Amino acid sequence: MNLFHTIKSPGKYWLVDQLKKNGIPKEMYEASLSELVKEWQSTEYGFISVLLEESSESVLLDRGFNKVSTIVEYTKSLNSIEEQAFPFYSNRLSEGNMTNQDYAGLYERCRSGSANKNKKQPIEEVMGSLESELGPTWRDFCYYFTLDGEVCGISIPHIEDGTADEGRMFYFGVVPEMRGRGVGASMHLASLLLLKQKDATYYVGSTDTSNQAMINIFIKNGCTLRDRKGIYRLEKQD
Repeated sequence: MNLFHTIKSPGKYWLVDQLKKNGIPKEMYEASLSELVKEWQSTEYGFISVLLEESSESVLLDRGFNKVSTIVEYTKSLNSIEEQAFPFYSNRLSEGNMTNQDYAGLYERCRSGSANKNKKQPIEEVMGSLESELGPTWRDFCYYFTLDGEVCGISIPHIEDGTADEGRMFYFGVVPEMRGRGVGASMHLASLLLLKQKDATYYVGSTDTSNQAMINIFIKNGCTLRDRKGIYRLEKQD
């Protein structure tokens, strides 16, 4: 049984996320995680980052992991979301009106000043992971929003790997000059609609507990708190 979702960037990192399943005892998760960490230690990958229920964190701390932060997960059924008009336009990167390089620059602007405490990957690595995680048509998932001719943010909605209908956002962010104006909540709602159009039946989103602005967006759009996890990181020693 697969109890963790693992993303591997060749030669660079493992990202491991605990998959909550009913009826699975804590001890089974911890045993599975110990095997995963042992496997990672036998590879040449640079670091491993794990999202795990804080009640099991001793498994990682005893192995030398550092606790980076705590995140909260919110969820929402998408069945009740209906088509509606928004004051901005949504555009896909695959439409060809923005270059990959310009999208990377926009992504960097959106994550500047973030309240999230997790260490940021270089933007070049982020863009590379888009193709490895979303596949060769990754540009079809990369949206940007424009309001009165000005770009106001980006969203990358997709179906979570290994599921048929779980909607996620690889990233969601608002440019600094548009923050605090209510644009973010509308963009997020538009992204939920995009997920529904991609046949997602429910959404799962997460953010750092220090990112109150994103938590407020979740709550405003009817998402409910599902879980709380720690972020733990271990790097290979030279």
